[in-house]
Amino acid sequence: MRQAQVTRNTLETQIGINLNLDGTGKSVLNSGIPFLDHMLDQITRHGMIDLEITAKGDLHIDAHHTVEDIGITLGQAFTQAVGDKKGLRRYGHAYVPLDEALSRVVIDLSGRPGLVFNVDFVRARIGDFDADLIHEFFQGFINHALVTLHIDNLSGKNAHHQAETIFKAFGRALRVAIEHDPGAVGIIPSTKGTL
Repeated sequence: MRQAQVTRNTLETQIGINLNLDGTGKSVLNSGIPFLDHMLDQITRHGMIDLEITAKGDLHIDAHHTVEDIGITLGQAFTQAVGDKKGLRRYGHAYVPLDEALSRVVIDLSGRPGLVFNVDFVRARIGDFDADLIHEFFQGFINHALVTLHIDNLSGKNAHHQAETIFKAFGRALRVAIEHDPGAVGIIPSTKGTL
């Protein structure tokens, strides 16, 4: 089983994550930020991974440190759980609509962190949540998961819909990338021989 348990403790946050890449889409999410929990649940359900997150952060200041550190810790857990990537598809992509909104996410388990984030939210806040923090979450994730990630919101007139299509598409793209490729058993999918 491709699993990991990671904790991250700083003066700003205390994060604990249990991750199972071969799960069934179950989640127990306690970030202290309800909208973030809702988005993380989209990753688990559409990625068919199991995820438990507990977080205590300096939310009396704002949500920035908590959101970023959850992304960092999830990236660290992903790196541990995915292992050497032998026999994996490596690449994944997904388009996901929600009413008027449509997003595309493409991922490469490249071993190199890279984020292209083309999203213009129609408003700065989604309820009490600062929409800019979505970028911070994914930046933290890619820096520690060592993946290349392209996120493009292609249309949308509702910021909640825009965000939800991004997280759903990310989950589905990730699900494809971490699948075992029956034609590449035991092979690292790179001409370099390593990822």
